[in-house]
Amino acid sequence: MCGNGTRAVAHYANSKKIIGNFTKFLTGVGDISCTIDANIVETQMTPPKEIKSTFEQYGLKWWLVDTGVPHLVTVVDNISKFDKNIASKMRYEYNANVNYMAIKDNNKLYVRTYERGVEDETQACGTGMVACFLRANHLNLISNEVKVYPTSLEELTIREKNDTVYFKGKVKLIKEV
Repeated sequence: MCGNGTRAVAHYANSKKIIGNFTKFLTGVGDISCTIDANIVETQMTPPKEIKSTFEQYGLKWWLVDTGVPHLVTVVDNISKFDKNIASKMRYEYNANVNYMAIKDNNKLYVRTYERGVEDETQACGTGMVACFLRANHLNLISNEVKVYPTSLEELTIREKNDTVYFKGKVKLIKEV
């Protein structure tokens, strides 16, 4: 499951008139629906599953949740505290992506993600941003709708309504192959 991938595929299929402004994907974790409005795509994410409640390791508090793929989440006061060595160790120990998040101005999340498979930090991870949103929201640190900024600094929106999480942002075609 790839949150950003669902938005990109929906946008591309819509731009080629393969689908209308609404679509559903069948993924290994369930149905994913997307709404397309020009270059803005919103994905309705699958229900998250907590794998492990809060625990401490390497001097940080972690939470392990599956938002389509497993993600470890920790809250830091400054996003520059992202530690690639710790992230790599945690990734292999828990077979999960690793996310550091910082909260600014009460409703802005800054997220850095170390992704398995890539085995390095990536510019943006949709399921990781959703995992961070869920953790911060469940700790009552943010509201039910926030702006999220991954390493790429693109502005995305994540919201929760009626126990469903929505992930939204601009999509643009870089190069058609």
